[in-house]
Amino acid sequence: MNASAPHIEVMRSQLGRARGLGAGHSGVGHWWAERVTAASLLPLSTWFVVQMFRLGGADHTEVVKWGGKPVNATMLIALIITTFYHAQLGLQVIVDDYVHGKAHLPTRLLVKIGTSLLGLLGVIAVIKLFVRGSTAK
Repeated sequence: MNASAPHIEVMRSQLGRARGLGAGHSGVGHWWAERVTAASLLPLSTWFVVQMFRLGGADHTEVVKWGGKPVNATMLIALIITTFYHAQLGLQVIVDDYVHGKAHLPTRLLVKIGTSLLGLLGVIAVIKLFVRGSTAK
């Protein structure tokens, strides 16, 4: 007589056992979004750094005139939106990896709301700069 516990064999395939054990539905889209935003931040950030060197030593009036140009305002808004969306994607990965239990959903919402509000604040500042700069000609 064998005193060990009885062996129960489960008749499920490897795929059947793996289903439902992870988030296998949005990883590719999230990965692509991170790469596309990172790639678009390269030229936008380069443009911004070059413009800041060009404006080095400029007074407030010159900066407002610079911000009043439609191309500059558009590029700034694109930089802000892309930066905060990229930050939200990266922070979401950190929250998904390291925050568990009841705190996961509130933390994830806090990240989304926080990055969205900061991005909105930046966009409103650029719009304000554009309005002032376009009337200061």
